[in-house]
Amino acid sequence: MDINGVAHNGQRIIAEVGKAIVGKQFVLQQVLTAVLAGGHVLLEDYPGLGKTLLASSFATALGISFKRIQFTPDLLPGDITGGYIFNRATSQFELRQGPVFANIVLADEINRASPKTQSALLEAMQENQVTLEGETMPLPQPFIVLATQNPIEYEGTFPLPEAQLDRFLMKLSVGYPTPEEEQEILRRRRERRQEQVSLKQVTDAETLLAMRYAIERVFVDPDIEKYMVALVTATRKDPRVAVGASPRGSLALLKLARAWAALNGRSFVLPDDVKSFIQPALIHRLILHPDLWMKRNAAQDVIAALSSQVPVPVVREG
Repeated sequence: MDINGVAHNGQRIIAEVGKAIVGKQFVLQQVLTAVLAGGHVLLEDYPGLGKTLLASSFATALGISFKRIQFTPDLLPGDITGGYIFNRATSQFELRQGPVFANIVLADEINRASPKTQSALLEAMQENQVTLEGETMPLPQPFIVLATQNPIEYEGTFPLPEAQLDRFLMKLSVGYPTPEEEQEILRRRRERRQEQVSLKQVTDAETLLAMRYAIERVFVDPDIEKYMVALVTATRKDPRVAVGASPRGSLALLKLARAWAALNGRSFVLPDDVKSFIQPALIHRLILHPDLWMKRNAAQDVIAALSSQVPVPVVREG
């Protein structure tokens, strides 16, 4: 598959998912970019904004398997990974795979589970594998975790550790629809006369992997690579930041910028491709000083200030 094929398939996927998710074109494009870049997405927003619907709609349109895990305080690691069950009929232990063995795993309200249970996803998210009883088993490819969490409820929750946050390629917020978009949601619901939104399969796992392979051929100018590194380095030097972004932040910008360029039909990366993902790629990788913890949108403000200070390279198209 070439770059034009990536762009064409990307448009078809977004158009299909857009039948279920109204008015969030840019968010859908960002999620698809992360999927093609081979990363996981953390969706943090208020209840009822379509985060679960977004995940299931992408799975349907992409033609890949989907499992949903509702995280609760009593959830155990084995409930995610599965385990060996004794079969009395055969007198043998048989592997019963958990919901993590799927292409897209929706970790709903991930911060409601205990740290021990959350850690069950760490190996899966980083290594694309699960270890059970000393045996390592690969997960189906592609493997993507779409996690959600509620930013306003803290009682009975366990904040994600930095090591797990760092494994999300980016963090997004869906946001409320406009009044016009909300009325369109009502109109569509009234006309289809059922809750379920019927979507069609647009691609399959093989096509998605081919799109990922094509993205690896997108050219990145060394000056743009320096720009990515400068952005991440600036987070480590800012006095408002206790711990800046790790090299995973630079890699996230690289992966996302290449995938975004391909979705826009280009075989090369522009500075604007990097700019589109500075906030979602870095915001969850910063640990601010305690005096900023209670300030609303403090991390966004820090990243916005840093991105305006770092010089943008001038790169000729093509």
